[in-house]
Amino acid sequence: MVEVTVRDNENLERALRRFKKKWERAGVLREVKRKSFFIKPSDEKRAARKKTIRRMARFARH
Repeated sequence: MVEVTVRDNENLERALRRFKKKWERAGVLREVKRKSFFIKPSDEKRAARKKTIRRMARFARH
């Protein structure tokens, strides 16, 4: 769980900004989206292979 304590003499907007940054780095939204529906293991493997091929092609161009 992401948690931020408001420091002395810190306004709420700044604390909220720190919370949003921690939340993004923790990947909370990404995880929720990933778990929102079921993906068959074979489809996950196929997508991972496709992603790897794309990445390798991009590295080969440079």
